[in-house]
Amino acid sequence: MSARSKARKRALDVLYAAEARGVDPLVVLAERMEVPTGPDVYSYSPMGDYAESLVRGVVEHQARVDTLLAEHSHGWTLDRMPAVDRAILRIAVYELVYSVDVPPAVAVNEAVEAAKSLSTDDSPRFVNGVLGQIMVISPQLRGA
Repeated sequence: MSARSKARKRALDVLYAAEARGVDPLVVLAERMEVPTGPDVYSYSPMGDYAESLVRGVVEHQARVDTLLAEHSHGWTLDRMPAVDRAILRIAVYELVYSVDVPPAVAVNEAVEAAKSLSTDDSPRFVNGVLGQIMVISPQLRGA
C-alpha cells in the first residue's frame, strides 16, 4: 500500500470516527496526533502530513463537497448513504477539486478500492458512478 493510500485510510478513519461520535473531525484529528504515553507509545502511528491535510481540507470545504455529492448522487441523499461511503466520497471529491497534485483517475480509483474493502457490495459501483460524474467536471470546478 502506498504512503498516500495509507494517508487516505487514516483520514477516512478520522472522518468516520468523528461522525460516529458526533464530534468535529478536527477534534478527532487532534486526538490522533497526540503522541501517547505509557505502553500505547509502541503502537503509535503518526497521522502524517497528507492525512492531516485531507482531514483539514474536507472540513474546510465540506459545504461545497457535500453540495457536489448531493447533486451527483442521484436517488441518494447524504443522510441515506452509509457513513463510510460518505467519508470515502468526501475525501475523493476534495482531492478531485482541491488537490492539484493528485490525478483525477487516482482519486477515483483509491476511493473505489476503499469502498471495496470497507463498505457494502454495492458501494464500489455507487462510489465510481458518483465520482465519475464529478471527475468529468473537475477541471471546471478547480477554476471556480
